[in-house]
Amino acid sequence: MNLKQYCCFLKDEGLNKIQVSNKKNSRDYPWEMYTLKELLRATNNFHQDNKIGEGGFGSVYFGRTSKSVQIAVKRLKTMTAKAEMEFAVEVEVLGRVRHQNLLGLRGFYAGGDERLIVYDYMPNHSLLTHLHGPLAKECQLDWPRRMSIAIGAAEGLAYLHHESTPHIIHRDIKASNVLLDPEFQAKVADFGFAKLVPDGVTHLTTKVKGTLGYLAPEYAMWGKVSESCDVYSFGILLLEIISAKKPIEKFPGGVKRDIVQWVTPYVNKGLFNNIADPKLKGKFDLEQLKNVTTIALRCTDSSADKRPSMKEVVDWLKNGVGSTWGEENIPTLSIKNGDEGNDKDDKLKNN
Repeated sequence: MNLKQYCCFLKDEGLNKIQVSNKKNSRDYPWEMYTLKELLRATNNFHQDNKIGEGGFGSVYFGRTSKSVQIAVKRLKTMTAKAEMEFAVEVEVLGRVRHQNLLGLRGFYAGGDERLIVYDYMPNHSLLTHLHGPLAKECQLDWPRRMSIAIGAAEGLAYLHHESTPHIIHRDIKASNVLLDPEFQAKVADFGFAKLVPDGVTHLTTKVKGTLGYLAPEYAMWGKVSESCDVYSFGILLLEIISAKKPIEKFPGGVKRDIVQWVTPYVNKGLFNNIADPKLKGKFDLEQLKNVTTIALRCTDSSADKRPSMKEVVDWLKNGVGSTWGEENIPTLSIKNGDEGNDKDDKLKNN
């Protein structure tokens, strides 16, 4: 089986059929057509010791090719129609995009019941690993690195929304889908839920995909997806980067609190120091923290029409992190005093 069989035409709701080149040596699509034997050898037969990640789609394995190139191989768990579509979408999207802040496609294999996608190996793993996982205690992400990651991820998304043809909505922006290369440069990954949006189309209505805590309200409730949904998810990610708080926290008695509810009282009271990740031990730029928090809350506005574009977010981040902002550069907030700042929140804020 080859790319043309799986990705020649991508069928989707409200989307025209989009043809993809299958020329292996095309300058636009420089992927490799791996054999199953090559990938079995590279991953030691998908040995458990080589597993570096797992999700609903299947597992990701570390591998090393015969030329000593380090790779990551995503192996789909089961061969269902849903998995087949996600495989086709991811190869389709990855074959189209070329940006320093997007994880590129090295190649793939499709044969029998195996669907394998090959990427560059990211030795510094995912943002999730550093914020909440086994590397969190090491705190390798100092403040400058966090700001660089935020800007890089924003630039990758801005490319998808504004420069790729057709435009692409990611639909699953979250910490585990931001990978880090040897220099801790952000690489937005996992395009299995992505939507390709034809020119002139402002939004699509579709089945809800993604991860709780990151979903824009209009998408979670009505399945209305647009580029603004990615902006919302990115705003949640920004708050997560600076605070190391999870998007949704669960407390005894079934109480839940999302990260916007947690941060809003601090912003209203001007207590920005309380927002920063304690593991930073105060080593951060307070003005930058204020600026980035402000941007994040603009991104997570409950009204999709009031959210900025990713182009605006990139400009704001670069101005707010790279230099001192003037008043004209600071996006304004419209947060009601006491919004989400109830007694329950005050009781939980030190947890």
